[in-house]
Amino acid sequence: MRTILRSMTLVALSLFGFQTAFANDVVVSNSTVTGQDALNHVAFVQFDITWDNSFRDVINHDACWVFVKYSTDGGATWRHATLAATGHTEPSGSKIDTPADGKGVFIYRDADGSGTNTWNGVQLKWDYGADSVADNATVQVKVIAIEMVYIPEAAFSVGSGGGEAGHFFEGGGNNPFEITSEAAITVGNSAGQLFYSSDGDQTGPIPAAFPKGFDAFYMMKYEISQEQYKDFLNCLTYDQQNTRTATSPDASAGTGALKSNNSERNGIDIQTPGTASTTPALYGNNLDGDTNFNEADDGQNIACNFLNWMDGAAYADWAGLRPMTELEFEKACRGDQTPVADEFAWGTANIASSAYTLANDGAANEDIATNYSTTPGVGNASYNTTDGSINGPLRVGIFAGNAANTTDQRVRSGAGFYGNMELSGNLWERPVTIGNVAGRLFTGTLGDGSLSAAGNATNGDWPGTNAVGSGFRGGNWVSISINARVSDRIIAASSNTNRNNSVGFRCVRP
Repeated sequence: MRTILRSMTLVALSLFGFQTAFANDVVVSNSTVTGQDALNHVAFVQFDITWDNSFRDVINHDACWVFVKYSTDGGATWRHATLAATGHTEPSGSKIDTPADGKGVFIYRDADGSGTNTWNGVQLKWDYGADSVADNATVQVKVIAIEMVYIPEAAFSVGSGGGEAGHFFEGGGNNPFEITSEAAITVGNSAGQLFYSSDGDQTGPIPAAFPKGFDAFYMMKYEISQEQYKDFLNCLTYDQQNTRTATSPDASAGTGALKSNNSERNGIDIQTPGTASTTPALYGNNLDGDTNFNEADDGQNIACNFLNWMDGAAYADWAGLRPMTELEFEKACRGDQTPVADEFAWGTANIASSAYTLANDGAANEDIATNYSTTPGVGNASYNTTDGSINGPLRVGIFAGNAANTTDQRVRSGAGFYGNMELSGNLWERPVTIGNVAGRLFTGTLGDGSLSAAGNATNGDWPGTNAVGSGFRGGNWVSISINARVSDRIIAASSNTNRNNSVGFRCVRP
């Protein structure tokens, strides 16, 4: 659609986010720019948003992190819009919170309830003057929405008291260690100190500035999907794309972006080749490898594997988010509950044990056809035993539907305590570790929406292009089940920089 607002023009509309009928399904539509105030250099970005399986209760709520990208050169380059602190339009039943940096907003239910959110006519006030956009500029906008879960301030424990590799415990024994504030933590093998037996330098302290998970934060409900990463690539320059993919953006149409042959269920392909150093490629989802891109079964909602640390960090910076820490990971899994020895993210030490087969392979409603309990549609994690012949990660949120009308909803859906999905299994998470100096220097600065010319995150406190300071938690579709346990730290301080078939990413924001 094309709308003229005084001398400001909106050209084209792009939909970002999940677009399915299941849990991973936020849809943004009918985006436009309206209400330009040239005197104050502001305008409103208006859109409709809907997603299913939303919730708010006395403990926490889900939300969407919504931000805006804009282009003033016909889509050749995209920049991050600065949103005003106030002045947004909240449809009935919704609440909008704007962080101080103006890089986006959180929109969520204004009262307890659950079900589908459908909010039309959301308006975000864009301070385009702060972005140095001229009043008579021709502007394209993209509205991007990412489903998040609010994790409230609370004391919690790390380590389960079980036998996980390298697990956390209170020094002098094997009891879980309780985190009761964001104050510095002494590392050592004495009572009152945090300790671990392996995968890290076993030194400290963990500084007060290192995010420990006690304070409230939002975490992505799901791992980054292949559609989300494709949309990210389509906002980058040629040189940035070249860094954030495994194949040159000027390769032929149908070449895989992160894996050249679409193996291990990654279907992000070059749809239209770029021109070296000038014109970026257009990427599409193409799991079946034919000549038709972005079909209904092209794997848009499969978790995006083959992401290295730098890919995930770049996505976080671009989206105005940040990486999680390994302490925040355990908080999201366990919540403030008493640890269960050797538990998985759903709070028990039991896990699905037989191979799955898939129904609706690659589609938005991809589901489990056979499973550990022999009841169609039921499963709770993806790891080497359950993967069978699938040979790759599953659709994000695939187990969420299992929770309906059951007394063990969290177990059947495989959910963390607050409602985040696939924290155990599917793809490795990539948190910042406490196990080395580089990790402990992390202070939790937020992405500003902009990358370096080469396509890298620009936050100086984040682990950099050598990935030192990062690690792996939560297991994956290839690993054995014990690696999916909440407190397993078998490679929690590994700085591997490779793109691997079992690695994804998930971001947070305080």
